[in-house]
Amino acid sequence: MTALTTENGVSAAPDEPPDPGARHKLTAVTGLAALSLDAMASVAYGPEAIVLVLAAAGAHGLGFTLPVTLAIAALLAVLVASYRQVIAAFPDGGGSYAVAKAHLGRRTGLVAAGSLVLDYVLNVAVAVTAGVAALTSAFPGLYGDRLWICLGVLVLVTGVNLRGIVDSARAFIVPTAVFIGAILTMVAVGLFRDGPLSTEASTGHPSVLADNATTVGALLLLKAFASGCSALTGVEAIANAVPSFRAPAARRARRAEVALGALLGVMLIGLSVLISRFGLQPVEGVTVLAQLADASFGHNAAFYVVQFATMVLLALSANTSFGGLPVLLKLLARDDHVPHVFGLKADRQVHRHGVVWLALVSAALLVFSGGDTNTLVPLFAIGVFVGFTIAQTGMVLHWRAAGQWGKALLNGLGALLTGVSAIVVTVTKFHDGAWLIVIALPALVLAFEAVHRAYGKIDERLGVGRTPEPPHRARSFVVVPVSDLNRLTSEALTAAVSLGDEVRAVTVCHADPEDLARTEALERDWELWNPGVALVRLTSERRTLGRPITAYVRELSAARPDLRVTVLVPEAEPERRWQRILQNRRGAVVAHAVRRDTDAAVCRLRFRC
Repeated sequence: MTALTTENGVSAAPDEPPDPGARHKLTAVTGLAALSLDAMASVAYGPEAIVLVLAAAGAHGLGFTLPVTLAIAALLAVLVASYRQVIAAFPDGGGSYAVAKAHLGRRTGLVAAGSLVLDYVLNVAVAVTAGVAALTSAFPGLYGDRLWICLGVLVLVTGVNLRGIVDSARAFIVPTAVFIGAILTMVAVGLFRDGPLSTEASTGHPSVLADNATTVGALLLLKAFASGCSALTGVEAIANAVPSFRAPAARRARRAEVALGALLGVMLIGLSVLISRFGLQPVEGVTVLAQLADASFGHNAAFYVVQFATMVLLALSANTSFGGLPVLLKLLARDDHVPHVFGLKADRQVHRHGVVWLALVSAALLVFSGGDTNTLVPLFAIGVFVGFTIAQTGMVLHWRAAGQWGKALLNGLGALLTGVSAIVVTVTKFHDGAWLIVIALPALVLAFEAVHRAYGKIDERLGVGRTPEPPHRARSFVVVPVSDLNRLTSEALTAAVSLGDEVRAVTVCHADPEDLARTEALERDWELWNPGVALVRLTSERRTLGRPITAYVRELSAARPDLRVTVLVPEAEPERRWQRILQNRRGAVVAHAVRRDTDAAVCRLRFRC
């Protein structure tokens, strides 16, 4: 049989069956729809962030909107070219965490991971607030309730993710296409529009433009550039998910990356041209995008299409973090840098703990910001650019080792530009809240390291990686706490005598007449019952339950170190969930005390009643 050569140079038989899993993977188009939502949605708040900074210099300052946007577009081009190389070098995905871990060491990898965590969390908060801002721009009466609307959207997105409902990439094509089409149409219409402009959306809203400021200094331009760099978030998303594409995966991912960069660059530049052409002035309570739609289309159905398309795409971009962060936490859990519970999946294949954690932190950020996008945007770009810089630096080492100096030079330029951008964003936005990220990122890395050390100590004690001693039989001693004589007591003793060589029932007696009378009655009934298991009275001067039992277990273990002591805690569990609030929780108290203060094993026997 004659072999054929594929476009990757790999020999394949002509009658080789197709990959049965290919239909579950992404093409360049569906990959663009599924993985570019963060970047596409950033045009809703990136240009606005630039305009709000330049407004401090009055109308003269707004004239620099286009030059600042062109500088950001140039950086975008470098990033897209750099991440195309990341895709080629790391076709298994992983993003900046994988690159840094492979070429810059574990700790630098943790810095990249920390920046990604901050990026994912802030993306949810920024996307939700920006989406609600689009809604309140169309319906100003909702502006005062924007925080509650933000929290409601967050609850909705979280609930969808906890149920494990993941929309396919094909479903993302429609809202993405509508949004891109609406923005490009708005730019085209706005460029050729003549006649008076509609200002109905901004009427009655106070302007935030400075009155007497005309000087535009380098610091102000740097601050505007730093704010606008929030529009570059999400450029790395495709490089993180190369294995999700159909073969040849790297080629399709690189095409999707180029398409993302081209569309994002055109939309950013187009919106900036419109801002300059219309002489737009930012106002409180109405987004820049809403004003542009109003000026281009008029206050009609097309205006509302832009607002609703923006809101929907922003909501979907928040959903991207719910898919990305739990997976990152799973990788960190695998490497012992976060609790292993983040690596567990629920019955619907959902990393439930990661989803819940992301929702709680995002809700706290929404409350902190009051549902205001512009409060969160200054925090957003720092973590993103730290991740960019680390990834590009790692790629320089990757290509240098391979002797490919041209590619190393391109990634080096990307590392330089994103590193400078990270410094500029941090310095210019430090007093606007960026100091929180400066504190949070090192704190996250220290937390990762602390968890790793803790797991290292646990592994050392457990002898992980070493062949353990062969198992041997030891005498088993079972302690059963009891307080009454009933069927639960009988079931517990039956289980205990089945498990242990020796069994003792213990009851705690406090120094008050009522409890003494109860204990004496129990001892009399026990003697009459005669179950073949001795009942030991444990006297306690205080009204405590756990301490007398743990003291008895410690004394037993010290006197007979050859014994394997197990404390079997019997508990009644009502069949109906609401009836469980009627339980006295004594079993939980005993189990917690034994685990905390002794080395004995704890077995909680649940008896359905």
